[in-house]
Amino acid sequence: MNEAVVVLNAGSSSIKFALYEPSLDCVFRGQVESLGVAPKLSAWDAAGDALVVRLLPPAADHGTAIGAVLDWIEGHDRKFRLLGAGHRVVHGGDRYASPVRVDEQVLSALGTLQSLAPLHQPHNLAAIRAVAAHRPALAQVACFDTEFHQTQSEIARLFALPAKLTEAGIKRYGFHGLSYEYVATRLPELLGDRAEGRVVVAHLGNGASMCAMKGRRSVASTMGFTALDGLMMGTRTGAIDPGVLLYLMEEKGMSGAQIAHLLYHESGLLGVSGLSQDMRTLLASADPRARLAVDLFVHRIVRELGSLAAALGGLDALVFTAGIGEHASSVRAAVCEASSWLGIELDARANAMHAALIGTASSRAAVAVIPTNEEEMIARHTLRVVAAR
Repeated sequence: MNEAVVVLNAGSSSIKFALYEPSLDCVFRGQVESLGVAPKLSAWDAAGDALVVRLLPPAADHGTAIGAVLDWIEGHDRKFRLLGAGHRVVHGGDRYASPVRVDEQVLSALGTLQSLAPLHQPHNLAAIRAVAAHRPALAQVACFDTEFHQTQSEIARLFALPAKLTEAGIKRYGFHGLSYEYVATRLPELLGDRAEGRVVVAHLGNGASMCAMKGRRSVASTMGFTALDGLMMGTRTGAIDPGVLLYLMEEKGMSGAQIAHLLYHESGLLGVSGLSQDMRTLLASADPRARLAVDLFVHRIVRELGSLAAALGGLDALVFTAGIGEHASSVRAAVCEASSWLGIELDARANAMHAALIGTASSRAAVAVIPTNEEEMIARHTLRVVAAR
């Protein structure tokens, strides 16, 4: 019987999963989508060929969906014995600086962080509870998006707040760490010696952030206490003057819940364009509001790139990753053009072809595109933690 680990990434209405062998070969990946509406289980093999498309009961929740995924994996023609389940958990706080095997104590501690990542943490933990209910003997490993940024200095993580609030945990944590960690493992093969230098990675997707690395370790990040900070995103504001929030409360009479909904769900590309949070839709649109949203997205990236380059004392390489970073050549071109003062010179042909290296031979700073793979990173950690046990 084949051995494998299952990787789970649970969201509010979907669950993505993948099966990895100890060799780190991905056997297949899939998802359960439209939870709460018309749940559907789908999976594809490594070549992208469909393996299953199955409707689940309309009332299926995370627990039902997780059970269906585990049953399908264990009933696959290639028989698999699951060694463990690895989960993406967005927030580990200060307590968890590395992947950890989950028990009730860990689960309880992670539950106290739900208010810091309300779009993700509750669903991440729901998946862990569901696996425990369906397969109580299966080892589970939590892998954290905050972990990679634990190498930042104390100064880089501080807000200018009274010490008692800092001691209560109000500081910069940073996110998308699993993506940055994977990209960091890929840097040497593309950048050679520059990989250990001053590198900024731009994780540009529906959620977006940037990370400054030196020696392939996090030095600074655009996201802070929550995943709201920094860059403009699909539906999230990114950095905003705190005075705006006070104004909305005092002058517009908005409640905390209303402001949270505005910041997380009604802003970003969707809010500015009034059309869509999908960059593909905006780039294809002739509506001036779509152009404005894209231009603001680029402007914020360029601003943050300058800040991160300052934190590094210069720039040796810029790396694009995630959905927009990997596929939107026009966004990459606009960022590079506005950042030419940093020694960035784009090869337009290579960029249009989505090559791995898209800077010219004379560009002082290398420019690269690296597809991220958070699932593989979770699989690596899960195999290591399970083996250590």
